[in-house]
Amino acid sequence: MKLRDYVLRRFLVLPLLIVVATIVVFSLIRVGGSPIASYIEPGMSPEEVQRVEERLGADKPLPVQYFAWVNGVLHGDLGWSSTSNAPVADVFLKKATATFELAILAAVLAVAAGIAAGTFAARHRNRWPDHLTRVLAVSGASMPTFWFGLMVLTIFWAGLNWFPVGRSDPTIWSTMNHPTGFYTVDALLAGSWTAFRDAIWHVILPALVLGYTATAIIARMMRTAMVEELKRDYVDAARAKGLPERVVVRSHVRRNALIPTITVIGLLFGTLIEGAVVVEIIFQWPGLGSWLAEAVLNGDQASTMAFVLFAAVLFLVLNLVVDVMYAHFDRRVELGD
Repeated sequence: MKLRDYVLRRFLVLPLLIVVATIVVFSLIRVGGSPIASYIEPGMSPEEVQRVEERLGADKPLPVQYFAWVNGVLHGDLGWSSTSNAPVADVFLKKATATFELAILAAVLAVAAGIAAGTFAARHRNRWPDHLTRVLAVSGASMPTFWFGLMVLTIFWAGLNWFPVGRSDPTIWSTMNHPTGFYTVDALLAGSWTAFRDAIWHVILPALVLGYTATAIIARMMRTAMVEELKRDYVDAARAKGLPERVVVRSHVRRNALIPTITVIGLLFGTLIEGAVVVEIIFQWPGLGSWLAEAVLNGDQASTMAFVLFAAVLFLVLNLVVDVMYAHFDRRVELGD
């Protein structure tokens, strides 16, 4: 099967998977309780509760509620956030830019550090650099994010006072325009080095904490793939031709080792979005994670459903992108499977 046909087939399946995701999300959230719980105030009469149910459509059968919700999602209406006292769509976009800025920086750091560490460990296999990388990778993969975040916060914020918490200095950003919502990008567009430095200074610590686990996973995957590639016959042939070892590693071995690593890298971005919940709470980052935590505690089903649906669709899309990239880079993959 040609790559074009494979991609087309995957794109045709994607809408069906998204429909299934909406059904699962709606069913699970509704099982958790009534959608009007966050709108009910103490002392309300039964008539007032009934009016709230009618206004929110909660008095209708579940299938009717589901189709009404899906219709709203398709038209950009995700409901009303009782947590933020604003439309969910408006709040979601604002919070999403903060989370994506954090996750993208964490992903960049994780990919760069993970590939470099995995390559370095493979080149020095069974020596102290390899053992050190293994220790760091195992600790990163097994260490709870909340514990690591608290330790980093205790040392670098409470103890040394080197890094701030939150997203920005209000005295700097309250007077600036935010055309993209990404503070680092907005600072560059405004030509303000002070604002850019402030944005980086606020985001670097939570990004390092968020990306540490991803770095460990990528490093271990890259190291394993590199070790396997270094045993191939083409490596001996390249060395026999007199190519420098760094050329053999960078131009041949690492390129082929990146093929299985692509799958891990692609799916880890979705994991970073989910992991941002804990990191944002610890570092007071005003993104989707902290907003979701508050929404769950308040019984805000509209906000919770928006985030869970977003996460589900994100994973489906990332999985599609990873499969296509894998098939493109490794033509040995049987596209018909």
